[in-house]
Amino acid sequence: MHHTDTFLQYLTYEKRCSPHTVTAYEGDLKQFFDFLGSDELSLLASVRPKQIRNWVIDMSNKGLSSRSIHRKISSLKTFYKHLQVQELVDNNPATLVTLPKIPKKLPTFVQEKDMDFLLDQVDFGQDYEGVRNKLILELFYGTGMRLSELVGLHNRDVDLSAGLVKVLGKRNKERLIPLTNEAILMFKRYNVVKQATFGGDSPQWIFLTSSGNPIYHKLVYRIVNASLHLATTMQKKSPHVLRHTFATVLLNRGADINAIKELLGHSNLNATQIYTHNTFKQLNAIYKQAHPRA
Repeated sequence: MHHTDTFLQYLTYEKRCSPHTVTAYEGDLKQFFDFLGSDELSLLASVRPKQIRNWVIDMSNKGLSSRSIHRKISSLKTFYKHLQVQELVDNNPATLVTLPKIPKKLPTFVQEKDMDFLLDQVDFGQDYEGVRNKLILELFYGTGMRLSELVGLHNRDVDLSAGLVKVLGKRNKERLIPLTNEAILMFKRYNVVKQATFGGDSPQWIFLTSSGNPIYHKLVYRIVNASLHLATTMQKKSPHVLRHTFATVLLNRGADINAIKELLGHSNLNATQIYTHNTFKQLNAIYKQAHPRA
């Protein structure tokens, strides 16, 4: 078994990373070995920082963003750190590589009025797909859950009587999120339509395709993208934008940032504090509009 395979098993079973994360690590390492033109067994201990710098330059010349380059080098660092623990190498060459700066980027979010229009005025239809699609939007906007968390929802994860949904986040960490009244009503409506469409033997997953199979990431992305086209002209239209919108709305309405951190499933507060920039921007605009000397 190659050391890469052992490393991927470590990520899966010990670090409990998601399949998506493991696949990303695997792809990053393969790209590095392909760049060097050799398999990993022949170069584990021979790789030098200069070779990694050349890879960074190559990726930059090919138009990869600074953020993507950082992620790939981070994969390499983690891989070599694992090798050091296994006493297969003495040094971690990736730690000596200077990376391009990542420009600060504020989260993109949908305005409240646009979300109100989408969820209150747009007719999604009464058939299974229409009811399903609207419920998906209600959940993203009302809970801030990630795309992978929504796709992985099972019937047992929703307790309508308690108004709660249980999601499985990063590193298989579970958390409970309250459901809005609208989401609860939509769930009840959805369950009726789902039962009528697929009968009592539908799979354990909450969201299904029109053919009765578990829903998948690309389909949910297309649903959200097409729906947001009806309500906003902003360039980014994705499930993650709705996650940003959820957090921004709560913060703008006075929610405690630590509570938002728990709802989003962030491991530390730094990841949540990016939303304070958007809040300050809005407060600054209100100040300039309202204060006589602003």
